[in-house]
Amino acid sequence: MPPGVGRAVQRCQLVDGQVEDGGETRRETLRFEERLVELFLHTRAGLGELFAADAVSRRGVMQHMYAEGLVLRERDGAATRIKQHAANALREGPGALAWATVESQRYVLTEALDDLADAVDVVERLTVANVVLSTAADLLFDHRRAWTGSGNWLPRRLLQADPQHGGALLDGYRRLCENGEPKDLADAAVEIVALMGGPLREGYVRTWRAAAPPAARRVPAGGLTEPEPESDGGCGDCAVET
Repeated sequence: MPPGVGRAVQRCQLVDGQVEDGGETRRETLRFEERLVELFLHTRAGLGELFAADAVSRRGVMQHMYAEGLVLRERDGAATRIKQHAANALREGPGALAWATVESQRYVLTEALDDLADAVDVVERLTVANVVLSTAADLLFDHRRAWTGSGNWLPRRLLQADPQHGGALLDGYRRLCENGEPKDLADAAVEIVALMGGPLREGYVRTWRAAAPPAARRVPAGGLTEPEPESDGGCGDCAVET
C-alpha cells in the first residue's frame, strides 16, 4: 500500500492512504480481525479536492486526519509532506463567514432564544435548545476563526476553540437536558451573540433571489420531448475524483 497514516478510535481503526494517480479516491469500510476498519484512499488530485471542500465547509476533516495521524509507511517522504501541508492548513484556520451569513445566524439565534424562553413542551424545548447550541457554536467558531465539528466532534472543537464560552454553552445545554432549565444555556448563547454584534430582530432584511431556471429541453417537430442524453459517468458536482 502506498503512503498512509492511521488513527485508532474505540470502535474502529481509521486509515488514510494514497493510491497511484489513475486509481480512484474512495472511502471503504471492512472488518479485519474482528475490528471495523475505515479506509480513506486518495489520489493526489482527489486529496487536493477533498482538502479544498473541507476548507469551504470549515470542518477540516481530512486536514485533521492527516495532520494528527501516524505515518505507518511512506515512499519518498510523500506522507510526511502531506502531513505537514495539512498541519499548516489547520494553523491558518478556516475563512471568515460572509457578513450576510453572520447576520442570518444572529437572527436565527435571537429567534431561537425567544422560542426557548416560551417553550412549555419538553420535546419542543429540547429541539429548540439544539438550534441554540448549534447556531451559537457556529458564531463562536467564526469569532475564533476555528474549525467546526459535528456529532461528538462539536463539543471537542468548541472546547478547543474557546474553553470559557464553549464550556459555558455546553454546560448550559447539559443542564437543560438534565432538568429542563434553559437559563444557563440562554445566558451562554447571549454572551456569544454579543461577541458578534448582539441579538438581531428589527432591522433584519433577507433578500430572496430565485435560482436560475433550468435549461429548456429541446422539443422536436413531433411534439415529444427528446430523451436526456445518457451520462458519461462523470460527476460535475462531485468533490472527489472518480
